[in-house]
Amino acid sequence: MQTEVQTMKEIVQQKWNKRPLIISGPCSAETEEQVIETATQLAGTGKVDMLRAGIWKPRTKPGMFEGNGIVGLPWLLQAKKITGLPTTVEVATAKHVEEALKFDVDMLWIGARTTVNPFSVQEVADALKGIDIPVLIKNPINPDLELWSGGIERLQKVGVKQIGMIHRGFSSYGNTEYRNAPMWHLPIEMKRRFPGMPLICDPSHICGNRSMLQSVSQKSIDLDFDGLMLESHIDPDKAWSDAKQQVTPERLLELLNNLVWRQESSTVEEFITALTTLREQINQLDDELMTLLGQRMKLSDKIGEYKRDNGITILQTNRWNEILERAFQKGDKLGLSKEFITKYFDAVHLESIQHQNKIMNS
Repeated sequence: MQTEVQTMKEIVQQKWNKRPLIISGPCSAETEEQVIETATQLAGTGKVDMLRAGIWKPRTKPGMFEGNGIVGLPWLLQAKKITGLPTTVEVATAKHVEEALKFDVDMLWIGARTTVNPFSVQEVADALKGIDIPVLIKNPINPDLELWSGGIERLQKVGVKQIGMIHRGFSSYGNTEYRNAPMWHLPIEMKRRFPGMPLICDPSHICGNRSMLQSVSQKSIDLDFDGLMLESHIDPDKAWSDAKQQVTPERLLELLNNLVWRQESSTVEEFITALTTLREQINQLDDELMTLLGQRMKLSDKIGEYKRDNGITILQTNRWNEILERAFQKGDKLGLSKEFITKYFDAVHLESIQHQNKIMNS
């Protein structure tokens, strides 16, 4: 038995160091048959490194399926024995940690709804003190890097040595394209803050649908992420939770085979790869800037409607001076020249005036 435990630890260590690291499995452990059959098919792809499944499911509203709890842990253990795939589950309390370890779960992750609460993260961290197990931590629901960094630091302080990050996107009011907006510049910043720490992308929760999984997975790879966590179910349409974002193991294999993983093998290739990564980061930031500018113009449209209905002129000089002064102060702190700020905001202001003029004279 001791030999078996040591062997699995070695396997887990190999997987932890592997790039890319592919984690997959159902959103929720629904039944023993579903867990084992999904695990068997995933193992058959030859592409999956670790099996995930939701045991405790923190749901947005009561009345939704919130997981089978500890009843599902023996199913995962059995699936591991059959397939050889190490297992990983989400934990949100000390009790979750205790129960998961009883059933030899090989890796844990802290979910977005837990990361947002320092008290909960500390409770989980305290339960992990002295335990040698890899732990991944998802970004908080809201775009707050200090919370994400703080969660990592809490784990580090109790002695957790193998820590990784999962990027699952951020809640964004009015967002329609994604379930959770990727805001790629934020995980990029986390990669800068914690160099060498594994960063895994969770396209399932970013997309909230199957149609975008391929493109979001590829974007994360191009941004030098270290792996993927993708939800897979033997019958996605009948899944008890998050049905729209799960794919069959067969479709998962197709998706993974169509991804382009760029390898660095020479000095020239290293340069090209690094340049491509930086340019892709710029592309993502530009996309987000365009989205934000579009949202700004929609607000300008609303202001134009208000001015039209209340007989107010388009140009409000005091307000424009206030915007510029605020921008100068902010730009100075960010290392942006006053000349650039002036040109940029002049262009934005002109576009805003044109939007309002169109509305007021329509």
